[in-house]
Amino acid sequence: MEEILKYIGDNMEMIYFLVLAILLGVEVISNVPAILHTPLMSGANAIHGVVVVGAIIVMLQASPDNYLALTVGFLAVIVGTLNVIGGFVVTDRMLEMFKKKPKKS
Repeated sequence: MEEILKYIGDNMEMIYFLVLAILLGVEVISNVPAILHTPLMSGANAIHGVVVVGAIIVMLQASPDNYLALTVGFLAVIVGTLNVIGGFVVTDRMLEMFKKKPKKS
């Protein structure tokens, strides 16, 4: 417990930055019109591939006995991959809505 409190005390600026980013993100997303929400989110999910690359780099740089870094990196790869796939599925579904359907005769 003491280590956690020391980590928080040493990285207070990073915690402020994270809280500010969360509040800013909520404010920006809440002001996006509903018609733009799906295309913006699908694009953002596709960009999430950067997290996958970053997680792989972290896992490659971590020592084999650093189980925390390896576990967090592995979870980031899994969640990031799911997010990328979800972004492409949403984009495909959205584009499917704009295709003209053949007329029935």
